[in-house]
Amino acid sequence: MKFFPLLAACGLLISNGFALDEPMLPTWHGNERAELQAKGWVPGAILLSADPVPAEPLKVEQPKPEEIAEDLKPSPEILEKFLPAYFAERPKNFLIDPQGLLSPADYRDRLGFLNYHASDSSIDLFVYVIGGEQEIPSAVREEEMIERFFSAGRPAAVVYYYLGAPQRSVVYLSPSITDAVSAAEQRRALESSVMQAFEKTKPSEQFEKFLVQMSIRIYWMERMLAGAPAVESVAPIANSNEQDATKSAKILWLRNLAIRSAIPTAAILGAFMTIFGFLHWLRLRARHRFPEFEVEPRLGGSHAAGIGAVISFASAGLPPASQRDQVPDYLRRA
Repeated sequence: MKFFPLLAACGLLISNGFALDEPMLPTWHGNERAELQAKGWVPGAILLSADPVPAEPLKVEQPKPEEIAEDLKPSPEILEKFLPAYFAERPKNFLIDPQGLLSPADYRDRLGFLNYHASDSSIDLFVYVIGGEQEIPSAVREEEMIERFFSAGRPAAVVYYYLGAPQRSVVYLSPSITDAVSAAEQRRALESSVMQAFEKTKPSEQFEKFLVQMSIRIYWMERMLAGAPAVESVAPIANSNEQDATKSAKILWLRNLAIRSAIPTAAILGAFMTIFGFLHWLRLRARHRFPEFEVEPRLGGSHAAGIGAVISFASAGLPPASQRDQVPDYLRRA
């Protein structure tokens, strides 16, 4: 092989003192380093020095106690500007959402359902919509507010519903029905509504399921208020009655949607029928005017017996008045 002699020659040159030149490291010239140090910090001075790099500890500012307290805070409180709309007076509507957490369509549908519930039940259902991670300020006393605003008038069930977190919801009853409806029944009503809400994943759909089930549970509260047996004593028929109440609530809701959509649907249908009738009237009043053409004289006269002319047009689909090109086809006797 030819490369073995080449390797031997290279080894001979190295043994005789001939070696390749290695690149030199940069060095300071004269007083260059002292001048740069006098002006300030020299970039890369630590790397160019033979001294070891000093090991300085990393300084990290420790968090303050108030910052730790803020981090441990579970959720923000409701802004102060919304508190009067929530807690200053008895609500005028059954659905209270001053923060606009619900979309306009969802708010309209849920409010319609609560209105129909009130028309079909002796116990009103008021629902306060709160953010899923929000907190009611500690200065607000829910029990005191319920007693102040809901002691008079129709019996009411008041629900603080946390949108997106149904498990945090709380239900209160007006003082006029707390004696008839036990705390255990109130707890069962809330638990049943929360379980129904968790059958859905979207917050708006959870809210819908929660309201429907709470409306059904209020139906049983009405029976207890009237002195009827509790839910447990009528267990054999409870399932069928609950299904009937669910169907009734859904039928009322669907009827509400049908009534709201009837007016715009009728308006659209009326406009369509008006336009269709107008177009049909124009078509009936249409008049076709045939243009006058000069017929070629025959036998020296403008017309003669036994001679006729047929006037035809280029297109059978267009009105004759819009066609100016005549296609004559004369008929002559033999």
